[in-house]
Amino acid sequence: MDTRSPRVIGEPATDFFIDAVTRLERASIGYLMGGAFAYSAYTHVDRQTGDFDIFMRLDDVPRALDLFHAVGYQSELRFPHWLAKVSCDDHFIDVIFSSGNGVARVDDLWFAHAVDATVLGHKTRLCPPEELIWSKAYVQERERFDGADVLHLLRELGPALDWERLLMRFADHWRVLFSHIVLFGFVYPDRRQQIPSWVVRTLVQRFVAEEPEPEHRVCYGTLLSREQYLWDTERADYRDARVEPHGPMTQAETDSWTAAIGEHTRK
Repeated sequence: MDTRSPRVIGEPATDFFIDAVTRLERASIGYLMGGAFAYSAYTHVDRQTGDFDIFMRLDDVPRALDLFHAVGYQSELRFPHWLAKVSCDDHFIDVIFSSGNGVARVDDLWFAHAVDATVLGHKTRLCPPEELIWSKAYVQERERFDGADVLHLLRELGPALDWERLLMRFADHWRVLFSHIVLFGFVYPDRRQQIPSWVVRTLVQRFVAEEPEPEHRVCYGTLLSREQYLWDTERADYRDARVEPHGPMTQAETDSWTAAIGEHTRK
């Protein structure tokens, strides 16, 4: 697969990226390309970008940051539950090992199902489309909604996706996937056949069978937006679904993530 779309990356940024990933490869540190390059490769939707997203396992992050620091790049574990940053001058690489809500952690399956590609003339591997859908489906902030990305991926790849793995990824959060599938049928009525009928039947049966849980006062909205459901957890006596034992994050991690809401960053 050859990614020829996003085009706003200048030569210095390209050189920085190629040098960084080449060093990772020489050190045998596994990484996958994500972000605009993977999205454009799968969907053929051209997208402008000014930085790079690479994904790796959490256990590899300290060694990667040490490697970049040793060659003079600035490196920072920005949010210990999901994101590190590497920079050189005004050029950035986001090193992603989970998601902002702590759910979509990078594991061995990301690498087992990665797709070979060429990015900016460099042979690399892309995040699997199933894992891209999994991570993007939860991004439903007021200022950023990745739903259109999910639908474009479904439009292009629907029948070829590993739906068993997608259902496994969403697990008890299957309603998030179901909501995107319902929206897909609205946005692309001519492509509804892209979603296998057995998947729709399975999710509809779950939806019909599921009963309310009046005593289960946990707000799962915080998995979709770190800001828009704070009122529920701070003033309406709902527990935060991100926080242990309901979710994968500690209270300290969620506090840090909430405190950064006002920062002017893409993440």
